Amino acid sequence: MRAFDLQTNTWSILKTYGKQPASLGGQSVPLVGTSLVIFGRQDAKRSPGVPPSPCSDHAVAVHAERYLFIFGGGFTRYLPTQQGDIPAPTVGHAGVTIGENWFIVGGGDSKSGVSETIVLNMSTFVWSVVTTVEGRVPVASEGLSLVVSTYNGEDVIVSFGEYNGRYNNEVNVLKPSHKPTLPVKAIESPLPDSVSAAHNATNATRDLESEVEAVPDGRRDFVVDNIEKDPRKSRNGGTAEHLLATLKAEKEELESSLNKEKLSLQLRQEISEAETRNTDLYKVDVAELKQKLQMMETLQKELELLQRQEAASEQAALMAKQKQNSGGMWTWITGTPPSLKLDGV
Repeated sequence: MRAFDLQTNTWSILKTYGKQPASLGGQSVPLVGTSLVIFGRQDAKRSPGVPPSPCSDHAVAVHAERYLFIFGGGFTRYLPTQQGDIPAPTVGHAGVTIGENWFIVGGGDSKSGVSETIVLNMSTFVWSVVTTVEGRVPVASEGLSLVVSTYNGEDVIVSFGEYNGRYNNEVNVLKPSHKPTLPVKAIESPLPDSVSAAHNATNATRDLESEVEAVPDGRRDFVVDNIEKDPRKSRNGGTAEHLLATLKAEKEELESSLNKEKLSLQLRQEISEAETRNTDLYKVDVAELKQKLQMMETLQKELELLQRQEAASEQAALMAKQKQNSGGMWTWITGTPPSLKLDGV
């Protein structure tokens, strides 16, 4: 997996972990939160992938953090009534979303590449042509990848690579901008419950204008005007009330989570203080024990000294007694041992 830095125009390799997916092609990889979701793909034998329903050479976009829109590919999901410049079936294209707008770039029909960059308003299902390129350029080919990023505070759409008879590693940039909207007839056909809950028909679409700017390092910049960046402006009053209720519920949930975090932090602080107190008490106990041990060693040395002095005193007393009781050789010669002497002799 590689990453492209828009500030420095440099590539880098990202380190990944876990079991890597098989080397296949034709898949779509939308960004959902902080995760890349691989959907569909095929190998050289054109065998289908694993569930969810297998398909390839399609484009996918995430809307309202709940729905996946699938365009083209091997299978067709729910097909709503569409208006505007409805595109022809293609494969090998790529798509990204900005607000309620879904941009589709590149692709082909096995005969030629698609030169138009198109956009779908996912609330009104109205298609519009953003810009058209001329010649065999990378953005009018199959197999390119597309991502939304920010450059100098603006949303930009970055494309990389493609195949139009030969492989290409060119990078192209599309810059959307905003202008007032024009009215359009609302969608009259009913939508399924699972879709209509998130797509209330509105009376707004976009008049898309574009121009091409030259940029350094061989990149192309396409500036697109009149792309609505705030989806709430096209919602009706009921949706606004629903959004307000949702934000209120999220606020209460965040406050509850914040209170839990505060309580958890307080408990951790109390545990840390208790551990600190226990550590201080342990240090005091160790110091007292060391002091007592030193006192015991001193007493032991004094006791040993007294024992040696006592032994020396006893030895000296014994020798003095023996010397006092001994009368010398003359006493034995005269036949009167010291223990048999008479009084006065």
